[in-house]
Amino acid sequence: MLTPEDAVLSDELNHASIIDGIRLCKANKYRYKHMDLGDLEAKLKEAQKHRLRLIATDGVFSMDGDIAPLREICGLAKRYNALVFIDECHATGFMGPNGRGTDELLGVMDQVTIVNSTLGKALGGAAGGYTTGPKPLIDLLRQRSRPYLFSNTLPPAVVGSASKALDLLMESNTIAQSMTAKTARFRNKMAAAGFTISGNDHPICPVMLGDAKLAAAMADDMLERGIYVIGFSYPVVPKGKARIRVQISAAHSDEDIDNCVQAFTEVGRKHGVVP
Repeated sequence: MLTPEDAVLSDELNHASIIDGIRLCKANKYRYKHMDLGDLEAKLKEAQKHRLRLIATDGVFSMDGDIAPLREICGLAKRYNALVFIDECHATGFMGPNGRGTDELLGVMDQVTIVNSTLGKALGGAAGGYTTGPKPLIDLLRQRSRPYLFSNTLPPAVVGSASKALDLLMESNTIAQSMTAKTARFRNKMAAAGFTISGNDHPICPVMLGDAKLAAAMADDMLERGIYVIGFSYPVVPKGKARIRVQISAAHSDEDIDNCVQAFTEVGRKHGVVP
């Protein structure tokens, strides 16, 4: 899509897939500080010399569960005549009143130019993904996107399950709304137990621990109690910000969530994390 005459402006904490895509494209590259609108504006001013400007950001950032300030980003894009691209892999299916994603949640569906998302998480959890945008852009990608052109099509079973997931979301917002309640239940109970949970009320709930060995040891102890969680540390996250990333699912019951909090509390006490 972008040529050497163009520019792409990327949040510094964007997902690895976005970073790899930017490395492969021929555009001029600008990286702005994480969700820093002042730095983004400065980079947009600097990039005015280029033909096209594309702001690329995750809608939700996968390691922290924080939500991009899309209203403000879209405002800057309008002021500086830029396009907005969002990756919705960690938002499609459950963010927003009807589960349409971050752009629905923040009321900017008509201002985001391109949406990239996955079928491998909320929409079936198998494989594949998609890009939506203006028809001329999609027509261009069909002819010029090498990973699309030279890959096999998705297996019919994957397409069928993803299509059914979309049907369920379109028929009712019950599933999406249940995620909001379950996420609040987990976050509130964990905070009451003394844990620090990062993110903006997102189902990705990073339990911040700081120490890599502690995160790994606690994850092992959780597994012994029947709770499967993963410890993340450097280089996946910055040094000193090791955490256990918990992901709440619509399939979890309130009992599941309470059992998880109880296990975290026991393990946290064992390791001196909570009183």
